[in-house]
Amino acid sequence: MTSLSEKAAAFRTLHRPGDPVILPTVWDAWSAQLVQQAGFQGLTVGSHPLADSLGRADGEGMSFGEVLGRVREITASVDIPVSLDIESGYGLEPAQLIDGLIEAGVVGLNIEDTVHSEGGRLREAREHADVVAALRQAADGAGVPVVVNARTDLFLRSIGDEADRFDRAVDRLRMAAEAGADVLYPVGFHDPATLRRLCAELPLPVNAVALPGDGGPSVFAEAGVARVSFGPFLQRALTDTANQLLERWN
Repeated sequence: MTSLSEKAAAFRTLHRPGDPVILPTVWDAWSAQLVQQAGFQGLTVGSHPLADSLGRADGEGMSFGEVLGRVREITASVDIPVSLDIESGYGLEPAQLIDGLIEAGVVGLNIEDTVHSEGGRLREAREHADVVAALRQAADGAGVPVVVNARTDLFLRSIGDEADRFDRAVDRLRMAAEAGADVLYPVGFHDPATLRRLCAELPLPVNAVALPGDGGPSVFAEAGVARVSFGPFLQRALTDTANQLLERWN
């Protein structure tokens, strides 16, 4: 039987620039099993679709304990690696977060720099890097090399002057890399040239978000992306299909 430490280490090796691992974003055991049965090598649990599936709000509208309860159902239902979006950390200490993830069988995490519990303020770059460093230290101390995906919301929220937003995002993510991140996530939809530039200038594998109904892996591979996830968009695509079916009967 593969240990959680071995699973985490294997999960890290899937992140290859130019040969991106596709990690569909799920929200329950059913969607997780769907992804595994389709042959994917791993998956992510997204905070937004998870909250929507329970009629809750994204942005830490669920407690960490509530999230872990659902995630345990997911990790118990699949064998492939599971990564979890822990939003901005629910106001908890990094060691608490890592202990909860490991207990739930999770081998990766996304950590945002938007602090939902404090009115949505953006962490300062050094502050965010310090959170990443503490998560890295806690995971290593626990003996499970949890894959830390450091996210910045600068592009997503259009924060600050557009003229220097790219450089500010790169500087912020470089600091996260130095602090011990494994993957960097400049979340948002980028044109191919910007995506190529991000992959060229960032020192670690890059995560990109995709619309599952558009295109395919090739555009991300050509840009040098190492990881692709779907955010809330797989759930939304399935919702559109369900609505079309239901309309026939209404």
